Amino acid sequence: MAGLLSFCLLAIGCAATKDFNKQLSQIAGPYRFHIVQWEANTISKAVKQAICERDRTESTEVEKVNDYFATVARIKTLKSEIKAIKTGSKTGELASFEAELTELQQKRDSLAAAAEKVIARQLKDILSQQAIYNPLDKYVRLKVNFPPLDFKLEKPPHLLIISPREKIESMREIMLQQEMTTAEMEQIEGEVDKLGVSSIVVKLGGFGGTYPTFVTNEASLRFTVDAAAEEWLHQYLFFRPLGFRYAMDVLGVKRNYEIATMNETVASMAGKEIGERVVENYYPDLSADKKQDKKSGFDFDNEMREIRRAVDEYLAQGEVERAEEFMEEKRQYLASKGYHIRKLNQAYFAFHGAYADQPTSISPIGGEMERLREQSASLKDFLMTVSSMTSREDLLESLK
Repeated sequence: MAGLLSFCLLAIGCAATKDFNKQLSQIAGPYRFHIVQWEANTISKAVKQAICERDRTESTEVEKVNDYFATVARIKTLKSEIKAIKTGSKTGELASFEAELTELQQKRDSLAAAAEKVIARQLKDILSQQAIYNPLDKYVRLKVNFPPLDFKLEKPPHLLIISPREKIESMREIMLQQEMTTAEMEQIEGEVDKLGVSSIVVKLGGFGGTYPTFVTNEASLRFTVDAAAEEWLHQYLFFRPLGFRYAMDVLGVKRNYEIATMNETVASMAGKEIGERVVENYYPDLSADKKQDKKSGFDFDNEMREIRRAVDEYLAQGEVERAEEFMEEKRQYLASKGYHIRKLNQAYFAFHGAYADQPTSISPIGGEMERLREQSASLKDFLMTVSSMTSREDLLESLK
């Protein structure tokens, strides 16, 4: 399963010339993420951890979860302080901060296995409460999670997204190395853009194309449980009609952007609902890490929707250069409001717009999914209904 998912994410998303593919491979080749090598290393580490940690108690592990995320938060603060010192906006002992950062990163990595184990168990408990076990539950009555829920708290690969300039649509996605500098990302984008397309390299918060799945080791507890649930759901959906057709879309066998949006949206929505229940059950004192949508009266979500609508209108009229100028103007405007986006272009919206429950999307599928969830008796019913769909027409029919 993991191999096929990985192949899907590395495959061509739409027709392109052999010359284009050759040039693209030459640009991205030195930075490609090698999944097979990562899988082999991860399995080896997992075996060693299982042997070394078999006698550890659950109470000790739970304490380490809290310690892990406290360490992650301190690392984030330290990185901001180091950056401020290097840019001259703050004074301080740089060597001391960097030494503490190295020490904390090592501590975070040593605590990761325990945090993974506890959170996975909590997620499985919530799934069990919701009677969600496996994608073949209708035929296989075993109350066992399948695919087995497992994830690694580790920096995920980067993702290169390519979109045509004339319209917002993902035409190719390529996994890149976990460790990349901003300069390397911009170099790749610059070379790919010369091929007449729009590109962006993004940092992923999670990735379900491997087994175990990836979840970033730089986020809060709430983001982590949401992402771990979402990545498991992507693997779960792969064995259902909706997920299978999504794989066909990514492979380029049968393109269907609405199917891709439906698949991404249901995994995102259900993942957040499961994550919310984990927080309520196991971390009641934890305030949910909700984005501050408004700063000094500024509505980021609404602004992003308006930007997306305007860009679509420009592109529909064939004003490609004006659309790109407009996005850069708006990127600078957002930065002035405290929202820093490294690059805002067609590829950015092609990637983020696939999630119809996000402000970067103007797809009606998000609202339709929300209405169907409200009409569903349970999360399981919602998940089984949507995952059996093969088109947006099925979604609209269900709403009737």
